[in-house]
Amino acid sequence: MSAAGAKTFAAVDLGASSGRVMAGRVGPDTLRLTEAHRFPNRPVHLPEGLRWDILGLYGGVLDGLRAAGPVDSVGIDSWAVDYGLLAADGSLLGNPVHYRDRRTEGVPERVWATVPPDDLYRVTGIQYAPFNTLYQLVAAQGTPQLASARRLLLIPDLIAYWLTGEQGTELTNASTTQLIDPRTGDWNRPLADRLGIDLALLAPLRRPGDPAGTLLPAVQERTGRPGPVPVTAVGSHDTASAVAAVPAGRGERFAYLCTGTWSLVGLELDAPVTTGASRAANFTNELGIDGTVRFLRNIMGLWLLQECMRTWEVTDVTPVLAEAARMPALRYVVDAAAPEFLAPGDMPGRIAAACRATGGPVPHSRAEITRCVLDSLALAHRRAIREAQHLADREADVVHLVGGGARNALLCQLTADACGVPVVAGPAEAAALGNVLVQARAHGLPGDLASTRELIARTQPLTRYEPSGDPTAWEAAARRTEDTRPLSA
Repeated sequence: MSAAGAKTFAAVDLGASSGRVMAGRVGPDTLRLTEAHRFPNRPVHLPEGLRWDILGLYGGVLDGLRAAGPVDSVGIDSWAVDYGLLAADGSLLGNPVHYRDRRTEGVPERVWATVPPDDLYRVTGIQYAPFNTLYQLVAAQGTPQLASARRLLLIPDLIAYWLTGEQGTELTNASTTQLIDPRTGDWNRPLADRLGIDLALLAPLRRPGDPAGTLLPAVQERTGRPGPVPVTAVGSHDTASAVAAVPAGRGERFAYLCTGTWSLVGLELDAPVTTGASRAANFTNELGIDGTVRFLRNIMGLWLLQECMRTWEVTDVTPVLAEAARMPALRYVVDAAAPEFLAPGDMPGRIAAACRATGGPVPHSRAEITRCVLDSLALAHRRAIREAQHLADREADVVHLVGGGARNALLCQLTADACGVPVVAGPAEAAALGNVLVQARAHGLPGDLASTRELIARTQPLTRYEPSGDPTAWEAAARRTEDTRPLSA
């Protein structure tokens, strides 16, 4: 494909707090990304619990596709684990339940009574999280909605179905459900049978690059498309797309850190690690692009700061970060992965309470609390990267930090200081870039995963942060935040 023959792809990228449609122009030496439309993602508190406003999101997708102009393909990625249920006629049975809803409280213990935690991890490789799709489905057993459902579609697959009328389940996102065997890349039927989960609800599996249908005529009209536009399966779990956009050099030994509402920290492997030690450390094995395994740990991420900002009713984070940079380092630290930080609410109060419970100094001002969050995240990144290397017997000489946190210079520098290795920050729009590049490969752009990463490194702005400061101070702070409580399993 010549530069003149570059193609344009629309990336629908749905995050936990906002969605956007990005237009990516791709050629052999060209990679330009433009935001066509951004729209809020505001979950709704209903009497029955916390729900996603999926209709509002779909409306934003349609508006975004119209704003993107002519494109050669559309790809969709989103957060993981959540789903919509369809009736026999294809209509949606209620708004999808939000993963932060409380319906799974007590459900993991019920599952473990049938499938012990060691067995569950050995056959799925998925870390314990109370909101995993498996637990959500067990929680939904006996409900009228599940009894009436004839199809379950994960969020990006639901959007694709409304766009095309065709149903499928993309593999990278399916792997987060805890119902996939990571070795075979297929549904784990014996596990589903033991837990009474009907896999007939799940649509046939698709892999990144597979065709996922063509925009329906009504969608073409609504979005102003003059002719048929294909939808292409991408790494529909946004982390899978983000990791595909890590600008690592060919053969480079790297760890990755996908930052946003969550921090996803780990290594890219050829095979899953399902040892008892890996389970005890709560690492997950999710499937990635081209048969890779994303061996990672979920950490609460910038959710802590986002919730603080919401409580403070502050929208501009720049002055808050500037004040935090002037605060003493590592004075206030907490375990950023602690479960008490999962739910929405008074995050500054919970952070102060966590500091108080350890007997350490308690932050009060916005600057102190923000510095506590960033220092604590850097420590959590450090711990996860070191444990991943130990568990997988794989060294990392550099950390590639992608996603929204790449714009946070203080967090990037603190992560380099904490980990003791360079951090290469960027691209910030990693999920959208990975989405676009998988589409480009499916539509004629030659090259393997390493080649697409080289294209990102040549065309996207990257910033390198070298470690600085006193390593012993980070060692001491790490000891203060070591999580000594046992895993829930």
